[in-house]
Amino acid sequence: MKLVDLHTHTTASDGTDSPALLMAKAAQVGLEAVAVTDHDTLSGLDEAADAGSEYGVELIRGCEISTGTELGELHILGLWLPENPEPLQEKLAFLRLKRAERNEGIVRKLQDLGLDITMEEVLATATGESVGRPHIAEVLLRKGYAKNSREVFKEYLGCHGKAYLPKEVLEPEESVRLLADLGATVSLAHPMLWKGPSGWLDTQVARLKDCGLNAIEAWHSEHSEADVRACLALAKRFDLGISGGSDYHGENKPFICLGKGYGKLRVGMDVLESLRQRRMAAGLPV
Repeated sequence: MKLVDLHTHTTASDGTDSPALLMAKAAQVGLEAVAVTDHDTLSGLDEAADAGSEYGVELIRGCEISTGTELGELHILGLWLPENPEPLQEKLAFLRLKRAERNEGIVRKLQDLGLDITMEEVLATATGESVGRPHIAEVLLRKGYAKNSREVFKEYLGCHGKAYLPKEVLEPEESVRLLADLGATVSLAHPMLWKGPSGWLDTQVARLKDCGLNAIEAWHSEHSEADVRACLALAKRFDLGISGGSDYHGENKPFICLGKGYGKLRVGMDVLESLRQRRMAAGLPV
């Protein structure tokens, strides 16, 4: 069975593998294609494309955008992005600016709590242009303020942590329209991780489909078999494509393996081909 992974992260955002290393690893584990979908940046895509050509792994150019709802964030994946999507680049630059402001606020709160951390240390930890809480966590872990990433987020950086600050994000409709207008395949990432009241997710999907949503991420490292079935049914109800990926972050999520998730994830080449067929039927490039 030929396999793909349509949700991965590199050092361009909060992963620990460079784009080139990620593509090399993809070749090592036998993946046919990989979507690099870093948070709020496209800066790793050219390097990933060059490495993909070298290693014989197809790159799907992508990104992941966080959006806000009354029940928390929804994440939107854009796949098959064009090479120079200026409107998207401008919006992502704005989001990175807001991330930077949030990071500075979190660091100030940590300092007020008596923790020895500076913004300079955080920036030195990050190698890409999209800097966030995982980079702050890395500094705190290195200095012994927690035993592991889970603990540092529970104590300081998670939504109930002592130094938490909310993130300024886009509306879901704006993000979906932005990506759809560029000709991207727009997929709702790991939808079963958000636990809303009955009917809430269907309402979201119906509204976002009107804005250009055209796929659901059914297979994901954190989705159970029941979650996958629910996503497949959701996609069928709304006539949407189906995607899947590990959400690989390297050592920042050390138990999630590229292409395999926690070990049982399998996204077949047929998933990618089905998305391609939908794109061709809509007159979009593949």
